[in-house]
Amino acid sequence: MKSLVVAVLLAGVAGAATAQMKVGVIASSTGPTAFVGISQKNTVPLLPTKIGDITVEYIAYDDASDATQTVQLAKKLLIEQKVDAIIGPTGSPNAMAMLPFMAESGTPMLAPVGTPAVVLPMDDKKRWAFKTTQNDGLIAEAIIAHMVKSGVKTVGFIGYNDPYGESWLREFSAQAQKAGLQLADVERYLRTDQSVSGQAIKLIAAKPDAVLIAGTGGPAVLPHATLVDLGYKGKVYQTHGAATPDFIRLGGKKLEGAFMAASAMVVLDQMPDRNPSKKVAQNYIAAYEKIYGTKPATFGANVYDAGMLLQKAVPEAAKKARPGTPEFRAALRDALETIKELVATQGVYNMSAQDHSGFDQRGRVMMTLKDGAWQLVPD
Repeated sequence: MKSLVVAVLLAGVAGAATAQMKVGVIASSTGPTAFVGISQKNTVPLLPTKIGDITVEYIAYDDASDATQTVQLAKKLLIEQKVDAIIGPTGSPNAMAMLPFMAESGTPMLAPVGTPAVVLPMDDKKRWAFKTTQNDGLIAEAIIAHMVKSGVKTVGFIGYNDPYGESWLREFSAQAQKAGLQLADVERYLRTDQSVSGQAIKLIAAKPDAVLIAGTGGPAVLPHATLVDLGYKGKVYQTHGAATPDFIRLGGKKLEGAFMAASAMVVLDQMPDRNPSKKVAQNYIAAYEKIYGTKPATFGANVYDAGMLLQKAVPEAAKKARPGTPEFRAALRDALETIKELVATQGVYNMSAQDHSGFDQRGRVMMTLKDGAWQLVPD
């Protein structure tokens, strides 16, 4: 009888030691958003494959930048693969489309997207979503402070005609009004547009002191370059969505003098060693370069941070349930919501029931483009 009890206990220990959780990853490594999604897909091999006594299997898919495919892949991961969490997707519209399915299945989603609408305002669906990028409001705050300090009084706006642009217009308008800035003109464009000359002409006619462009990566170049080509002489600001090598490569000298607020990772070599995220970001960049021979865009770091959040939350969830169960997924959601002072590549996370992004001012800095490279703007 005693040997049987020992055998059962040993079997239990062995079962715990071989527990496995599945994590789905959806990244747009092809299609219009590939300039963001490629570094995210490439980051998957750097995610933790063992957290405590739990091995982690990652199942990665490419949604080709198509929100319809995103939903189909999410359903496949949730229903067929029975994943315990999903990292992704790449695009803001894609993430918004996933929200009902994540909530219905009771599965946490760690979304490396721009729009805060994925997590705000909090409701029963969004409580299952967490965000590994700075909310637009945090970035807008830095941009507006710089505008005011630089003597800007009037601002023109041109942004995507989708949730990313909509979020930025809403956030920027509200903060700008409080700061005493006047919106001189508002224009919209599509990510796939080949010309924005009409919008640029209207912006220039409004004679704003500065223009804010709410775009991402390569497509953020088009309005900027068009304004310059048409002779605009005011200041041009970009959101953190422009923090990609493609933005500089495609725009070249026409982008000189641009301003942007983004993660300190963009100007990491200029940051003091006391910056809390510097060492973590350096380790990520070194690991990425070792595999791919090139530096990652900050968007890849957002996926890396998702792995760090899981490393923190999974051991807590495992105290309450085993991976692969609804109870584990619920416990994982609860654990993610209580993470405090987690230093990651993009800043420091302090989650709460109402804040599923968790960034503060440590997650952003102002910079300007000079001689083809981003330079830190002193406070």
